Amino acid sequence: MSRVDLTEAAADLLRQLAGQHGPLMFHQSGGCCDGSAPMCYPAGEFRTGQSDVHLGDLSVAGVPAPIAVWMSASQFEYWKHTHLTIDVVKGRGSGFSLEAPEGVRFLIRSRLLTDQELATMD
Repeated sequence: MSRVDLTEAAADLLRQLAGQHGPLMFHQSGGCCDGSAPMCYPAGEFRTGQSDVHLGDLSVAGVPAPIAVWMSASQFEYWKHTHLTIDVVKGRGSGFSLEAPEGVRFLIRSRLLTDQELATMD
């Protein structure tokens, strides 16, 4: 059971971004404004540490390297009972996230994990 997934629209955009920028990563800080959206960076550009939780790695067909997804530990405390799906919608994203020049932005869709799914999480 994965804690994070993505839509086909997000996968399409990630294939494009990986072609332009190489290996990628996501970080969700949980702050206000831009921090409330998942931010896409070249892998390793955003430094993670003990205050971050690794939610998993996304495998995207056509993208050679898995895409790590991280979240701040404080945000994870609020969302640890949810399954997250990274999607993409039209609109202005953050100037720091790689999709910003494309006129779209990544966003998180969530649902509560079932009791059975929660039992499989560590």
